[in-house]
Amino acid sequence: MRLASPTRSYAVCRSLRLGCGSLRIRTLSTAGNGKTDQALRRSYLYVPSSSDRMLDKSLSTPSDTIIYDLEDSVPPSPHDKDSARQRLSAFLSVQHRLPHPERIAVRLNDITTPFFENDISEILKSPFVRTLVLPKIHSVRNLHHVSRAIRTSQARSSTPFPIRIVASVESARSAWNLGEIASWTSEYGPNAGGKLSALLFAAEDYCADTSVVRTPSRLELLYVRSQIAIAAKAFRLDAIDMVPSQVCVNYKDLGYLKNECEDGRRLGFNGKQAIHPTQVDIIHSTFVPTEKEILRAAKILHQMEVAHSSQKGAFGLAMEGGGKEMIDAPMLKQAENIIRVAKAAGLEIPNVG
Repeated sequence: MRLASPTRSYAVCRSLRLGCGSLRIRTLSTAGNGKTDQALRRSYLYVPSSSDRMLDKSLSTPSDTIIYDLEDSVPPSPHDKDSARQRLSAFLSVQHRLPHPERIAVRLNDITTPFFENDISEILKSPFVRTLVLPKIHSVRNLHHVSRAIRTSQARSSTPFPIRIVASVESARSAWNLGEIASWTSEYGPNAGGKLSALLFAAEDYCADTSVVRTPSRLELLYVRSQIAIAAKAFRLDAIDMVPSQVCVNYKDLGYLKNECEDGRRLGFNGKQAIHPTQVDIIHSTFVPTEKEILRAAKILHQMEVAHSSQKGAFGLAMEGGGKEMIDAPMLKQAENIIRVAKAAGLEIPNVG
């Protein structure tokens, strides 16, 4: 696996005058050790913890989130699992070279394995791990189990921040219980027992469990992907889309990847998993608003402010092909969301005033 070089880090601050207000665009860098202002979590790159070479190369990836993996990328023998865990623990102990803690996540082995307890106990010794990815979360009972283990580990390490939990949806049971899973909170509170932050879709595991046949069209996964995105948004969680298909499409086919990213963004996902560094830039450039969307949103914000000053709650926005579309409160909210993401990504917003 070859890791791409970091993307450019922007250092420019622009402002946009909208009527009487002002939007300031603070840019975001996700490379190196720098701290993010308003972190976007578009890309989630898996890095095998079984390889020193892969761990070292992860230091140069621009991925928003780096998932150091102790599960599927590590052979299932106790020796290999123990070796990978110790290798990752040693890697996480070298503070000066690590990515910012907000970018570090670790995927543990699932709670039914003999490796889970040692995984969570060892990994949470590091003060730089803020996010745990938990595979095979089928119900809230599984999350309670994870929370108890976090509480025990936190009591030993006195970590001063809540651990974020990313629940992996991998089965028919997971999909059936999505509402309960998404609404879960720890009985110990977020600081002691962790806080659910995202739902992640593990498509291949889901297909294996349900006998769904994955195709390039993705239509067979439309229902469950939509349900995951809706459940996540209902409880203010991030929604993380599936790994690019490895079954029916070459994972290096960046054209297909872009199409799949666009599809995921339309469904409401915030970001996407990656298995190869070459996929990260496509994911980053797709899970942000387009220039056309940003221009339209800026016009809506500006013209709605003018409408409000005239005691109007709606207005007609000129369309490209002629005519006007009616803009009211829900479309204003959509425009605000677009500008918020554009600001976090450091994208330029045109002056429409």
